[in-house]
Amino acid sequence: MAKIVLRVRLVGGDHLDVSYEDADTQDESDLLEYVTATLAQDSGGIRSQHGDRVMILFGRGVAGFEVSPRGAVL
Repeated sequence: MAKIVLRVRLVGGDHLDVSYEDADTQDESDLLEYVTATLAQDSGGIRSQHGDRVMILFGRGVAGFEVSPRGAVL
């Protein structure tokens, strides 16, 4: 299972840290490619977690995101 933590900058200027994981993917770079391709689409969305909350992050609301080797701080 691969898991990444993203610092997401929203279109409105706010940012938040979310985690995304996939049980079928073993490599973090493959997972990052999937997230990038999904959020690049206006209708794309990923199911992620922000703390204890599950949230859907839609591509149309994301201005950008970054991934750190250590991950963002949740």
